[in-house]
Amino acid sequence: MTLRKTLLYLIVFISGAVVLSLEILASRILQPKFGSSVYVWGSLIAIFLAGLAAGYYLGGEIADRNGSFTRFGLLLLFSAALVAAVSFLSKPICNAIYQRLGMESVDRLGPLFASLALFFIPTAALGTVSPYAVRLFADDPAKLGRQVGTLYALSTVGSILGTLETTFFLIVWLPTPRAVLLLAAVQALLACLALTYGRFAAPEHRAED
Repeated sequence: MTLRKTLLYLIVFISGAVVLSLEILASRILQPKFGSSVYVWGSLIAIFLAGLAAGYYLGGEIADRNGSFTRFGLLLLFSAALVAAVSFLSKPICNAIYQRLGMESVDRLGPLFASLALFFIPTAALGTVSPYAVRLFADDPAKLGRQVGTLYALSTVGSILGTLETTFFLIVWLPTPRAVLLLAAVQALLACLALTYGRFAAPEHRAED
């Protein structure tokens, strides 16, 4: 297996873990103001799925226009910045929504509005990773289906491990804001790997950048 493919596998796998890890942490972020009701979880699941759907579409569009490891690294860095912003914006946004909604609607609409404000854009940015990786990975049209299936399977396995790791370890070891920053740091590290590869790739690959 080439270094190029190994790096793409790693990025897709870890980014998949970050997505579901962020979703688990999102429940902890909303809990102080909105509790942990079915409305909280329903809102989070819906917004994360909507964000991923938007990210899958945008990632494919961006990759088809200009697919390169350098731009991929910048995209990963952008997603890292958006995840980090959640750590700093969560309290003021949740407080503002809680104060503006009346007591009759805060339990139902509060989690939905807070989830939309905090997590839709970061999740969409994370969702761009897999389709962009497909664009960089695909090198044999005859095996495209297998390549796409492998990358999305890795992303899903990463999401499973991210869920378990966050549930059983991360939320025990770290306060929620620091845990979110850790996820952002992981994405930033992936960005550095992609940018480094884009800078020092073999000539035939560097030409794409």
